[in-house]
Amino acid sequence: MPHILSTTELGFEARFAALLGMKREDAPDVDAAVAAIIADVRARGDGAVIALTERFDRLRLTPETLAFSPAEVAAEVAKVSTADRDALELAAERIRAYHVRQIPADALWTDPEGAELGWRFTPVAAAGLYVPGGLASYPSSVLMNAIPARVAGVERLVVACPTPGGVVNPLVLAAAEIAGVDTVYRIGGAQAIAALAYGTATIAAVDKITGPGNAYVAAAKRRVFGRVGIDMIAGPSEILVIADAANNPDWIALDLLSQAEHDESAQAILITDDANFGRAVAAAVEARLQTLQRRAIAGASWRDYGAVIVVRDLAEAAELSDRIAPEHLELCVADPQALAARVKHAGAIFLGAFTPEAIGDYVGGPNHVLPTARSARFSSGLSVFDFLKRTTLARMTPAALAAIGPAAARLAASESLEAHGLSVLARLATLNEGGQ
Repeated sequence: MPHILSTTELGFEARFAALLGMKREDAPDVDAAVAAIIADVRARGDGAVIALTERFDRLRLTPETLAFSPAEVAAEVAKVSTADRDALELAAERIRAYHVRQIPADALWTDPEGAELGWRFTPVAAAGLYVPGGLASYPSSVLMNAIPARVAGVERLVVACPTPGGVVNPLVLAAAEIAGVDTVYRIGGAQAIAALAYGTATIAAVDKITGPGNAYVAAAKRRVFGRVGIDMIAGPSEILVIADAANNPDWIALDLLSQAEHDESAQAILITDDANFGRAVAAAVEARLQTLQRRAIAGASWRDYGAVIVVRDLAEAAELSDRIAPEHLELCVADPQALAARVKHAGAIFLGAFTPEAIGDYVGGPNHVLPTARSARFSSGLSVFDFLKRTTLARMTPAALAAIGPAAARLAASESLEAHGLSVLARLATLNEGGQ
């Protein structure tokens, strides 16, 4: 049974705080092991990556086979059915169309003092996308990571996707081809992150690494941050559904299970203003768990981390939602737009009963790489912005420098940075002497 809470019961605040404080991340103390792996890759390059891949993925590679060859990619992609290819193409088209609208505009203007100011956006030169392999091999992750990078204008785009035991998912390679990925490496784990960050004789270093992974991948991304940029440290999936009694309990149950089936540590929460509806949804979840293919995983998630919270009204639901700051938020209510306007913290919001979160995972258009573990309070999902850098521009005319330069020199003096001030004063002196 999930956790059952009501805002009208004594002890609700303590129980809600406990729910928020649950440690769901399956993050054993791997930092020391990851540090050793990164050091090994930095020292031995390809040799370390090959040895670690054989150890962890039971796959023996050579420098020549670290990446899939064009012929291998073509052979695997040929195995993809027309229906699957069409679905990938549709998803890619919608994801690309959505992210094109995110491209920001450069700007340049002249202020009242005559100074020319502005900014411009330029893409990172190379990006490495991590895609989990094995049982958690998702072509949708390739599209969601690669397409924003390509839209941003990234010149070199590579994927690291482990193939344990040599098992390949043809859909992953098809998605990489559709998204315009240059190279797919069949390596994973902390060793892949280290290779992408520091480079080897065969694998050129990148500037930004994005994509989810296990505890070792997350720890490696933390360690290489600063050498390269990263998107985020992703935790287990989560969904919050706010629903009123006008909904179909089975639909809401399936929406909750759509995230619970990801991982035993995933979290699915229902907030409703009708206790009877909450009980009906919980019963529908139990019924679906009898036949769901991934019922062992989903059942453990629902039992350990799932929750049904009964509130007085939808205003109270919005307040609790902001305290949860969910990765995914479904608003299955009569006026979802009005309720969404009250919500400040959510990775993605799905409006109305006919917008299940699963649409967002595949073909909705917005990115499905989203902040977890309440980090939607201060961060956003993956976007074109993650692959762009903003450079500021400034040009002083003699008149502009004469107008604002004395203030700069005074501030430099207050900080005891003499050369700072002198670099301005020298120019002002020339201007005062009539120079240009």
